[in-house]
Amino acid sequence: MKLVMNLMDNSQILARVDHTSLKADATWEEIRTLCGEAVTYHTASVCIPPSYIARARASFPHLNLCTVIGFPLGYSTTAVKVFETREAVAQGADEIDMVIDLGDVKNGDFDAVTGEIAAVREAAAGKVLKVIVETCYLTREEKIRLCQCVTQAGADYIKTSTGFGSAGAQLEDILLFKEHLGPGVKMKAAGGIRTREAMEAFCEAGCQRIGCSAAVRLLTQE
Repeated sequence: MKLVMNLMDNSQILARVDHTSLKADATWEEIRTLCGEAVTYHTASVCIPPSYIARARASFPHLNLCTVIGFPLGYSTTAVKVFETREAVAQGADEIDMVIDLGDVKNGDFDAVTGEIAAVREAAAGKVLKVIVETCYLTREEKIRLCQCVTQAGADYIKTSTGFGSAGAQLEDILLFKEHLGPGVKMKAAGGIRTREAMEAFCEAGCQRIGCSAAVRLLTQE
């Protein structure tokens, strides 16, 4: 990854960060601390497990809450993802990060991918929808086709990674997305972003969001 010189201040980077904790063993105390940091440092959102959305909404009524659907493997059925999405919205989620079915991608069934994204788009009831494509498992052609799927289905963002795959965000994938996404579709880089320089590089490349669990620590302890 080619890194850029420091051109952004910390607050500008934090304003694009989805402050994240998706550990399987995350406790409420950890989630509450995460939410408090998001309020203090004005991050774009917190991204937390669906099971904590209702509790976080009650404790932080004005915080932008993001959660994950079909996470992390994406191979639950469309009906399950639609139900998860409706439940998350009902409990107070403002943003939905869904994982696509990579089996459909590998089978070449991009119509199914588009249809599933569109179904979750409808279930999200106007909330922000980000689509996780898990770039580490994709060919260049598959990445291009998924840009088309995300655009056609009306999602708000394409997102690189869950952070649970074999690799995370790569700058070259963001540059590829920029060439092939339709108008108005934004980009989120996530997975393996562990330095200020990497966060700034992704921002400068055009990412409107960065998924990172370490951003607040890295940018407030300098």
